[in-house]
Parts: sequence; C-alpha cells; structure tokens
Amino acid sequence: MLVNGKWTEDWQPVQAKDAKGGFVRQISSFRNWVTPDGSAGPTGEGGFAAEAGRYHLYVAYICPWASRTLIGRKLKGLEDAISVSVVEPALSKQGWRFGNHAGATADEVNGSTYMHEVYTKADPEFTGRATVPVLWDKKRGTIVNNESSDILRMLNSGFGDLARRHTDLYPAAKREEIDAFNDRIYPSLNNGVYRTGFATTQIAYEEAFAEVFACLDWVEPQLEGQNFLFADHPTEADIRLFVTLVRFDVAYHGLFKCNLRRLSDYANLRAFCRRMLDWPGVAETVNFDHIKRGYYSIESLNPTGIVPAGPELSEIF
Repeated sequence: MLVNGKWTEDWQPVQAKDAKGGFVRQISSFRNWVTPDGSAGPTGEGGFAAEAGRYHLYVAYICPWASRTLIGRKLKGLEDAISVSVVEPALSKQGWRFGNHAGATADEVNGSTYMHEVYTKADPEFTGRATVPVLWDKKRGTIVNNESSDILRMLNSGFGDLARRHTDLYPAAKREEIDAFNDRIYPSLNNGVYRTGFATTQIAYEEAFAEVFACLDWVEPQLEGQNFLFADHPTEADIRLFVTLVRFDVAYHGLFKCNLRRLSDYANLRAFCRRMLDWPGVAETVNFDHIKRGYYSIESLNPTGIVPAGPELSEIF
C-alpha cells in the first residue's frame, strides 16, 4: 500500500473492513473522462480529448474489473487506438508487477516495475492501493481514470469515430434497466464473491455467501430463452455479469468458499457464458492460466501457493 507516495507495507487483500468483519473495497481515486471533444465528463475535469494512440490501458487478466475494459475495447474495435500493458498474474509483495510471464508484458509507456509506480508518477503523494484497470494519458503523463465502470462507459461513447465497431454497450432505450441490473449485481455478486472470500468473521461470510447465491438464482431465469440480457448483442450489463461468472468455478467456488453450487450447475448462466465466449473478441480477454495463478497466489487464502491443475475453460463451458 502507498502512503503519501511511499510503499509502506506488503500487499494484503483486505485493507479495510466493516464493523462485522466484512471486506470493504477501496473507492477509485481518479475519475476524469475521455470525451470526443475533450469536454468534462460526468466527473472530474476536461482536457482529455479522444485521440488515436494517446491513451493506454493497464490491466490484469486475473481481475474481473480490468477484464470489463478489455472486453469493451474489443467490442468497440479500439485496439488500434488504445494500447495495453498486462501485469503478471501472481501478486507480489508490492502488488501488481510487470514481467515476462506468458501473456504479461513490460510497461513500455512508463518503464515501471510495479503498478504502484504508475500511480506515484501521476500523483507523487498518492495514498491507497494501486489497482487495475488504469486508463493512462500519454500526452499529459497522468492517470485519467481507475474506475472500471467509468472506463467501460467511456469506451462505449467517449472515443467517437475512433471506434471501428458500432456495437452500443449502453443503448439509450435500455439504460434504466441496465442501471438497475448493474446496481443489483454489483454488491451481491460482482463484489459479493470478494465479500465472501475476504470475510474475516463467520457472520460476514454467511451474509455475503447468501447474497451471492440469491443473486445467481435471480439472474438464472432471466436468461431463459434469450441470448443476452437487454439486446441482441452484449451490453455493459452482460459484460459485468460475465466477468464474474467466467471466474466462478475456477476461483470463487473453491478458494473463496462460494461452494453452495457451481456456475456449471446453472444451465442458463453456463449457456450465456458460452455465447459470450463465442462473441468475436471476448475469448481473447480470458486467460485461465493467469486467473488461476493470480487468485491462488493470494497467500492469506492459499499459504502453500499451489495452483490447481484444473479445470480448463473448455471443461466448464
């Protein structure tokens, strides 16, 4: 963790907890937006105009929040406009690290060894965890945004004509429904699996556990007889659901003790994940080797560091 720009302690999954011992996620600190003309977005300041080659994404294949942005980049056809760096899957004592593990990259933009160095380059006095994803502005030499939901939404509309594909991830006619769905699944499922896995008391664990499976049971019938939630193509709601589901059996079911049922026990959710994986570009954002090595490198949950041999992606979906 960084305190006033200095690395002060080894990385730990739980930095804050509530009165019941429940996991509390850090609030994102950088909330500017890229817009077609550089005007200010819903939060932050202006001055971040859409330009090809100006912006760079820092991501981890292990991380569902970062994977949201990788999928958005693919579905909008922004690969040529926005470059990407991928951290190594295993979390080091200093958090996310760049390196040469298969599928990972060096930081060719800032030359950093650790992700926390990117944060202190943007803010030399930064205090908090160095999370991914991060959208970086090469021109101004700073972080634009480190909130995945913001980045996903600006990928949909903020880059204007630079997007080679016109898939609308947030269609106007469905925004109210998408927002309501997102609000329902975030605390109980997307973050619910983390609240379950990182709970420090039995009561916090059981409450989070119950919410995870109540949410899965709620979503399952909504996909009966339809390919996606709100359109004939994936929207941001589908993306936000998928990134948690695709990790469920390989990480959350066992390591995070979300073991009432497997994702593969839900026929509609399993079929939905298969359709997402078949959608052009989505499967390229899923790296099961990184997912397994990343989650099972969390020492507090897996002291031996042994990475399970299975399952493979094809065995689940």
